[in-house]
Amino acid sequence: MPSHDYWITGARIVDGTGADPVDDVAIHVRDGHIADLGRCPAGVDTVPADGMTITPGLIDAHVHLGLSSDMTPSLRRELSVAELAADMFAACGSTLDAGFTTVRDTGGIDGGLVGVVASGKVRGPRILPSGPIQCQTGGHGHLGAEWEPSADWSDHAIPGLRTMSLLSDGPDEMRRNVRETFRRGASFIKMCVTGGVVSTHDALTDTQFTVEEIAVAVQEARARGTYVTVHAHNNEGIRNAVRAGVRCVEHGSAIDEETAALMAQHDVALVPTLCVVHDLLEDATAAGLDAGVTDRIGPVLDGMVTGLLTARAAGVRVGSGSDLIGLRQQHRGRELTLRSAVENPMLALESATRINADILGIGHETGTLEVGKLADLTAWATDPLQDPEVFGRPEDARLVFRAGALVKG
Repeated sequence: MPSHDYWITGARIVDGTGADPVDDVAIHVRDGHIADLGRCPAGVDTVPADGMTITPGLIDAHVHLGLSSDMTPSLRRELSVAELAADMFAACGSTLDAGFTTVRDTGGIDGGLVGVVASGKVRGPRILPSGPIQCQTGGHGHLGAEWEPSADWSDHAIPGLRTMSLLSDGPDEMRRNVRETFRRGASFIKMCVTGGVVSTHDALTDTQFTVEEIAVAVQEARARGTYVTVHAHNNEGIRNAVRAGVRCVEHGSAIDEETAALMAQHDVALVPTLCVVHDLLEDATAAGLDAGVTDRIGPVLDGMVTGLLTARAAGVRVGSGSDLIGLRQQHRGRELTLRSAVENPMLALESATRINADILGIGHETGTLEVGKLADLTAWATDPLQDPEVFGRPEDARLVFRAGALVKG
């Protein structure tokens, strides 16, 4: 382990700002922060990174650590709490090992998981949690079996580990549930305003929650200095959410020019999630889902690509999220590989570092390699701007530093 004051030498530096890579620049780390970028003096502690390329630690703005087991069995009490916890802990470690130093969990985990990772008892990235998802009865996020009474859904919660969602029908229930979610330690609010791919009771074309219900969640979030992000696939649902004051849209698989312009006007960000769509198309059963779920995907993949390009052209901030579920979460960096093919590797990296940090409200702390920021760094075996497949290969994330601590390598 390096000391609290050391230099990382010999690597190519890609700082996350969009600037060209530079060579022959060392990174001075002191007390968890970047103290200097320049020439390494003689007689100091060093961490050699010769031949590697260092980027900011990656940020995944859409994870579900609470869905780290086979999904359907995990929601129907077919797995023990011990197994669920073990899978979550493993997913935290594999996320760190893939080069991700920060994640935004967009629904499911309780504060207990955040706490054991923050304390160091479990290896993992910095976690910003939304707590339980806010959804309407029968909406996306209400994942009970068709024959199960809605009143029984709350019994699936595992206090301290996972509460998938809270059901709200009407502004008063929304206010109560959002306040309860913040009481449990949420740093922002996630809600579902359209149907979803892995939904049990709805269609992608459904809109969910009224503008009034969404606005209540926004009001409660603003009272705590934070924001609401929404799961949304169709344009009507997105426009309802934007008018209600949300700050971010997840997925956005049907964004048209009118909706993109509205998002840009209100400074609403977008977090596309290509990785999960590819993953489910390849084998939905590997995530513990019925193979028939692929029938719901249909135009989602092409629509999401078109939506992100339309949003980018309109001036919307476009971040990056993987949205992976089930046991196969170790290759979440594949999201950057896929985004590199849609745009280019530099934009993919910026989305997963500087832009994500800005969307999450932590851009003053991390997301770029600049003096004064946290020393969240990933050193890759080769330059991912030249070979973006590297992003999806955890074994090629050779060194990972989180706030200056060497956590892999």
